[in-house]
Amino acid sequence: MDRWTPDLAKFGRPHYRAIADAIAHDIGTGRLAPDDRLPPQRSLADALGLNFSTVARGYVEAQRRGLIASRVGQGTVVTGRPRAARAAAPAPRRPALVDFSMNLPPEPDDPELLGRMRDGLAAVGADLTDLLRYQGFGGAREDREAALAWLGRRGLAPAANRLLVCPGAHSALLAVLATLCRPGDAVCCEALTYPGARSLAAHLGLRLIGLPGDHEGVDADAFAATCAKARPKALYLNPTLLNPTTQTVSRARRESLVAVARRYAVAIVEDDAYGFLPPDGPPPFAALAPDSTYHVAGLAKCLGAGLRIAYLMAPSARAALPLAASLRAATVMASPITAALATRWIRDGTADALLGFVRAESIARQRLAAAVLPPALVEADPHGFHVWMRLPAPWSRSAFASQARSTGIGVVASDAFAAAGEPPEAVRICLGGLASRDDVAHALDVVAHALDETPAMSSAFI
Repeated sequence: MDRWTPDLAKFGRPHYRAIADAIAHDIGTGRLAPDDRLPPQRSLADALGLNFSTVARGYVEAQRRGLIASRVGQGTVVTGRPRAARAAAPAPRRPALVDFSMNLPPEPDDPELLGRMRDGLAAVGADLTDLLRYQGFGGAREDREAALAWLGRRGLAPAANRLLVCPGAHSALLAVLATLCRPGDAVCCEALTYPGARSLAAHLGLRLIGLPGDHEGVDADAFAATCAKARPKALYLNPTLLNPTTQTVSRARRESLVAVARRYAVAIVEDDAYGFLPPDGPPPFAALAPDSTYHVAGLAKCLGAGLRIAYLMAPSARAALPLAASLRAATVMASPITAALATRWIRDGTADALLGFVRAESIARQRLAAAVLPPALVEADPHGFHVWMRLPAPWSRSAFASQARSTGIGVVASDAFAAAGEPPEAVRICLGGLASRDDVAHALDVVAHALDETPAMSSAFI
């Protein structure tokens, strides 16, 4: 059925919806049968005299209705009859939008791994009454022990009185910045940095100073010059698989930045969200400069976004005290139930298995991206689950993000990451989250084809 060409005049406009209606109609009449392969989107666009993006959006709409599926190596195939009673049907696992905008790790689909995860949750539930009570702040003894075991995988071995169990990395970063800085103080960071850091700085009234860099990371000389002029209180870095550019600061550059930070007595705030993903990455700043680094190791990016637990390592026991007071005032405590689940998974090996899945699946998805997206435009790391893509003229970041969303794909424009100045014409694309590998392959194909067209042509179907 590769030659299937519908008569869209029967189904009205817009054309993308008419394509989905035509697929549903031909399934109902028997013209299309389960496992029939539909024409490639480019071929169908040529046959119908339509823009490629219109056909892509039509296939996305048909997939949303449960009519078709994209399968790696097979193309787009018919899956069955349209849902007769959609209102009564169970909600689909994945939404219509292939959301490349939220930077989430791939979600496990291995039955054995899912079974282990559920077993851990059931074991935690056996002690549910105890976990519904207030707990000692900073984490129960067993939670701190699990945290120390987990941080040991990154070569860190802090004393227990330097460690706090927090309700997610965001709250830990808020406590650190609020403790170190006062409104109006300057904080250095990457020129393109984590949007959450921008939000926290705005909330606290801090001045973010974006620093230039090269392929090894933030420029140490530029940092030194800024320290001499602006007297920043902290250097915030997301040094491994930087969100958004995927860059990892080299060990040599880390050592140079540590030397500057010590010279000017600037605290280092290390957001190690992705540090566990590369199996052989550079040592953390907290290993190179434990006396001046506030290290935040969240579990959201390496295990799962809903696991809102982070381990905060202070430079000293004394430095941990005001952090504990700030966290207690803002959050009371980390959820004992969530902390207990994280501890259970770390102790019984489920966390390592889940991390192994995220690593392997990220590598597979990066290979899909490398095979489809223009290499000259893309910055990526084989161990990350996002890519940074510069846009060719005449595309602007806002036009491309809008176009992607109109075809059912969410990306994030560079404005969200710029510490200051004019953002580059670029977008971040996440390859994880709810999307399956097949979803990712299909969506990347749509993105790649959009790059070959002009914004005016791509918007013709709107």
